[in-house]
Amino acid sequence: MASDLSTKAKEAYIDDHFELAVDLYSQAIAVTPNNPELFADRAQANIKLHNFTEAVTDANTAIELDPSTAKAYMRKGLACMELEEYQTAKAALETGASLAPGESRFTSLIKECDEHIAGKAGELPKHATVETSASVVPPAESKSLDNVAAVTKDTQLAYKSCERTPAVKPKYRHEFYQKPDEVVVTIFAKGIPAKNVSVDFGEQILSVSIDIPGEVAYSFQPRLFGKIIPQKCRYEVMSTKFEIRLAKAESVHWTTLEYTRDIAVVQRPNVSSGSYKPSYPSSKLRCKDWDKLEAQVKKEEKEEKLDGDAALNKFFRDIYKDADEDARRAMMKSFVESNGTVLSTNWKEVGTKKVEGSPPDGMELKQWEY
Repeated sequence: MASDLSTKAKEAYIDDHFELAVDLYSQAIAVTPNNPELFADRAQANIKLHNFTEAVTDANTAIELDPSTAKAYMRKGLACMELEEYQTAKAALETGASLAPGESRFTSLIKECDEHIAGKAGELPKHATVETSASVVPPAESKSLDNVAAVTKDTQLAYKSCERTPAVKPKYRHEFYQKPDEVVVTIFAKGIPAKNVSVDFGEQILSVSIDIPGEVAYSFQPRLFGKIIPQKCRYEVMSTKFEIRLAKAESVHWTTLEYTRDIAVVQRPNVSSGSYKPSYPSSKLRCKDWDKLEAQVKKEEKEEKLDGDAALNKFFRDIYKDADEDARRAMMKSFVESNGTVLSTNWKEVGTKKVEGSPPDGMELKQWEY
């Protein structure tokens, strides 16, 4: 059963059905939870879906089950690079390179990590070095080399202790995008009833809590990059996520969602007045309307004409993406049990019985033995 699910998951991945692939790999893992290959392959599908934290978790599990799985280190490295954790990525890639010396991609990715690490090191303030060295040097009145060695050893142990402290993985993933007058925060949480979600808005504080009976409560309370207008903010709970719309108090571009003192605030002219148009001293300068460009790209994708298998695959992807949980369960069950010959969205019809294969006219359905 697990091998059949794994085969179907690989076929879904090849056809760019990444969400279906993740679901099928999850079913296979439920049957054989100690198979590192399944976790490593699900990590790859999660990377395609930009679920980078989930991909790191899957890769770590694969490594724990079998430390010699080179592709698990590769996928951990790729996911950590997307999360801008370049030191962790480099360590994983170096281990993977030692297990697969003939794989040149490890070398190129390690080099890319080194470039990012060097770039970050160049941005550190000069006083950081002074503070670090000051914490290691013993008091002036102590001339003993033993004291210096003891302080240095204690400091190294403290650093190693910090490095071993695992980062706490957030329960729900979030992301944001912005428009000239608002910021939209999306929290990906499936099947959460609206009554269990609480969202409060302050002048520069967003407070989100999810309280499910029997589970640990989730809390997200960032201090925001800029000020908002609480009376104009709103949120909507959906089946797989909920969206929070923050009304900006000022026409300021948010470089991050959360406030930090290290980032300067860039003021942008308020274009909502209607009559104002920015002027430039040179005709060589151009200002791009990103909202218009985004709308144009979405329109082109919607109107794109596809033929054959590409059109069929896009049709099925759109159905799966917009379907509710019951419809997705029905699609997966019918697809797997019928060996890819039946795709139903009616859970009431297929949920209580096994879906038999239905080959096209003139063809015969055969069971393959693995």
